Amino acid sequence: MATLGLIGSGNIGGTLARLAVDAGLDVVLSNSRGPETLASLVEELGPRARAATPAEAAAAGDWVVVTIPLRSIGQVPAEPLAGKVVLDTGNYYPQRDGQIPELDAEETTTSELLQRRLPGAKVVKAFNNIYFKHLASLPRPAGAADRTALPIAGDDAGAKAAATELLDTLGFDVVDVGPLAEGWRFQRDTAAYVVPYAHAPQGAGISADDPGSPAGADELRTALAAALRYRDMG
Repeated sequence: MATLGLIGSGNIGGTLARLAVDAGLDVVLSNSRGPETLASLVEELGPRARAATPAEAAAAGDWVVVTIPLRSIGQVPAEPLAGKVVLDTGNYYPQRDGQIPELDAEETTTSELLQRRLPGAKVVKAFNNIYFKHLASLPRPAGAADRTALPIAGDDAGAKAAATELLDTLGFDVVDVGPLAEGWRFQRDTAAYVVPYAHAPQGAGISADDPGSPAGADELRTALAAALRYRDMG
């Protein structure tokens, strides 16, 4: 049975764990506070789930999701992730992560920073542009007319194929945006960030109780094409 490893088990990580268990995958969860702090989530998820250290979750996963604040990527264990497909959900929030000059200057992207941290891994950017409640409510079976599409970006074609397989298993179609350097097209404050999946968008944002609305591949591609870098907005 395939296994999803999670480094970080907050809103996005916990939601992905639930989707994975529902899809018949095994799940190994971890966080920075220790396996014992995940006991209630593991109990909720049932026998397919267990808690571990980040290194153990990395070693166990056929796919490994890194879903932690960007400021903490220096704590991601590199050695057990060598050769692994690593899905990065990270977003840059300077007020939380501190100023990162390379990102402020738009010289790189968040997932390229993680790839640099994990030279032996194959990083794919995914799951960062959707509100966790919408991630929970929008999965649909393959072929469903109202199936939602999520973007991915990555430098390795095999890793993107593996990520696409995971997203399909969890209930989503995929739009391949290109290499990691193009991941900026669905970072925060772009047209493809959270708003496409909202029932009632509020400008460039959404309300915390928005119930969500499916967004197909064509709608997502339109939003991705509308993305602008900050330097092009002025």
